This record gives sequence, structure tokens and C-alpha cells, in this order.
Amino acid sequence: MKLFTDSGSDLPLSFFEEHDVTLLPLRVEIGGDVFDDISEIDSSTIFRRIRNGERPKTSQVSPELFTRRWEELAESGEEGLYIAFSSELSGTYSTSVVIRDQVMEENPGLDLVIIDTKGASLGQGLLVREAVRMRDAGKSRDEITEAIRTLANRVVHLFTVEDLDYLAKGGRLSKASAFIGGLLNIKPLLHVEEGKLVPIEKYRGRKKVFQRMISLMEERGGNFSGQHVAISHGDDEEAALTLKGMIEDAHRPESVGIYQIGSAIGAHAGPGTIALFFLGPDTV
Repeated sequence: MKLFTDSGSDLPLSFFEEHDVTLLPLRVEIGGDVFDDISEIDSSTIFRRIRNGERPKTSQVSPELFTRRWEELAESGEEGLYIAFSSELSGTYSTSVVIRDQVMEENPGLDLVIIDTKGASLGQGLLVREAVRMRDAGKSRDEITEAIRTLANRVVHLFTVEDLDYLAKGGRLSKASAFIGGLLNIKPLLHVEEGKLVPIEKYRGRKKVFQRMISLMEERGGNFSGQHVAISHGDDEEAALTLKGMIEDAHRPESVGIYQIGSAIGAHAGPGTIALFFLGPDTV
């Protein structure tokens, strides 16, 4: 079975190489140049250029790349599973389905399942990690598909950004929802609901936001003894390490991974973003 995911998963390039997962990169345009996310540009470069006043734009995985990958899959005769970025945040999922149907007209043997995770960043990445684990354990595609669809409803996304204006200008958050409080050091706390970004609370200072994240882990997750919890950051590893320490002290999960947000999501979330991902017990 061939596993695919896009760069909305925010997994590092090494993950794709080490675990035989095919990367489908979103694209980032900055300074008149267009780059494939992860494979052609490092997100540290994007964050540096944002801090210098540039505003990158992003676009979905190209239809040409989808066509090429789905045709290759059809020719191989293998089963395929694509774990996709939320359809509420990108047109990538919809395009992948359209191209699959087009390719199937000439290649009726194409055997590809596409899952809309309704997730983003490592909320999507955790699902890919689990799919890899199950594949390597010898599970069938049907078993993996059922498990990933179930887990997608359990992934909790919690994050805070330095400036909601990045999300609002990028169309990922309504301007009415973009309550900005920079002058008062107001930090928003957001989550993902039905695949959409939704602000839920706001606090004065990052420390209070982190403390609320810890309490929400208790409310929405509970037992973390066997869980891999994930943190992604917008070029602020120090803050990510602070949050990791708080999580380990409070909940003692099996492991806490820290990853840098990729260029495509980072272009919208902006520098200083801190995001936390874990599994809740049921639909959340």
C-alpha cells in the first residue's frame, strides 16, 4: 500500500524519507518566487522574511502533481491512501478528489482512498504517524482507513498566535473573529472545529494561555500515559520547550514531540505561533 500526505501535516522532510510516505507539497510564493513547501524552502526562511515585512502567499498542491502521482499509482497496481489537509482550510482535498475521478476514467483500476482529516499541522501529522505504524504492523488499508477516520474525530488542536491578523488576511479566519490585543499583550486561544479555525478564549500573556492549554488537556483528553503529544511552533523553540515541560509535569504522556511549523501553514499563522495536538477520548 502506498501512503500519501501533503505538507499541511507539518511533518519534517526526514519523516517522509524514513517512513516511505509520499509528500505532496503545497506551494509558497514570496518575493515573486514559488517554492514547494518543505522540499524547496525552510520555514525558518519564511518566518524571517515575514518579520522583515514580506507577506507570502500560498496555494494548494498542484493539479499536475496530483495527476502524475495518481497515474503512477494506477500503473503500479497498488492500493493507495491519501491523508489530506482539512477541506475547510485548503482546496487541496477537493482537487485531489476531482483529479482522482478524472484519472479513473482512463485508468479504472486506480485504487485510491482519500481522507479529509478536517485537521491541520500535526493534528493531521499524528494521523499520518498512526497510519505508518499500522501499515508497518501489517494492517490492511481498510483497517487503517477505518482507524484514521475514527481518530480524526478525536484529534484536539489548541493553539495561540502572536497576531490573528495573519490568519484573517490569509482568509483562514473571519475578520470578525480576529480579535487583536497586541497592545495589551492579549493572547488568543483557538481550536479547530469541523475543520475550521475558531477562537475560543483570550488571555493576557502567553503563560496564562499555556496554563489554560494544560487544563484543557485534562478536560478534553484525560489519560495521556500511552500518548504521543505533539507541539508545533512558529520559529519559537524556546516557548515550545516551556510548554513541553509544563505538559510533562502535569500529564506525563508517553512522549512529547516538538516540530517547527511548515512554510505553508506558517505563512498564515505567522511567527510565534504555538500549537498543541493530542487525542481526546471521543468526538470533541
